[in-house]
Amino acid sequence: MTKTAWLFPGQGSQHPEMMADLLTAYPPAKERCEQAAAILGWSVIDCCTGCIGNLDQTLYTQPSLFLVESLLVDALKERGAKADFVAGHSLGEYVALYAAEVFDFETGLKLVQRRAALMNAAGGGKMVALIGFDRQELQQAIASTPNVVLANDNHPGQVVISGLPEAVEALLAKIKVKRAVPLNVSGAFHSPFMATAAATFATLLDECQFQAAVFPVLNNVEPEPTTDAALIKARLRSQMTGSVRWVDTCHALAAAGVTQALEIGPGNVLAGLVKRTTPEINVRGVATIASLESLV
Repeated sequence: MTKTAWLFPGQGSQHPEMMADLLTAYPPAKERCEQAAAILGWSVIDCCTGCIGNLDQTLYTQPSLFLVESLLVDALKERGAKADFVAGHSLGEYVALYAAEVFDFETGLKLVQRRAALMNAAGGGKMVALIGFDRQELQQAIASTPNVVLANDNHPGQVVISGLPEAVEALLAKIKVKRAVPLNVSGAFHSPFMATAAATFATLLDECQFQAAVFPVLNNVEPEPTTDAALIKARLRSQMTGSVRWVDTCHALAAAGVTQALEIGPGNVLAGLVKRTTPEINVRGVATIASLESLV
């Protein structure tokens, strides 16, 4: 039988029109948006239309994406769709856990809101995307350069490094890379320099009740499928300081027999990453109700 994974993109996939289709084609969206506004203190609809905040600022991006992607999950489930595995890239992992019914929408949104606030407040770090490099050379440079780590292992030819600005620059001086693109972020995400923020966030995680997952989850820091609530929470606790092991996630899905996946959310970033890592997995996008209807 064909095995299917549901994949959820993270920060960087947002765009101003991502709520438009849901508001017109999916009746529950309006009520869910009102529920979200009561929790957040601001409206995702207003943010997407530019009336408040900045959709590209972490503080607003992460809750907005969580809302959009969770609505698409609900619409899929209403039509009887099920996953064999779920995984999300960074922020997307929280939607994966919502899809797997590890926690409800309110719990997930409150976690994402607090995570976004802590990450938005982080400072003093730098992240750079690297495209086109020798992986062995990069690994040796990271090993010999203090205060910089591999934050996102996205596909064999594209990674993100994270750390103190001077350490990141020192590493870049040691390697040959086709392109080095600084990311517009406030801190050194997915690195040990997020330890203080992660410790604060851990207290909130400890207060949340996690349920056993209805679909096996592959966490970013440990992409081995599990449904165990305690293990999922422990892995999530490490996510803010740990690397996003997306290459390993793709290989784990392929090894588990997954041949098709749905990228649930705006954009097609994950489809590109999966294609470059495990081309045997066919990824289709679910960003609108129309695209969803054609798949179910």
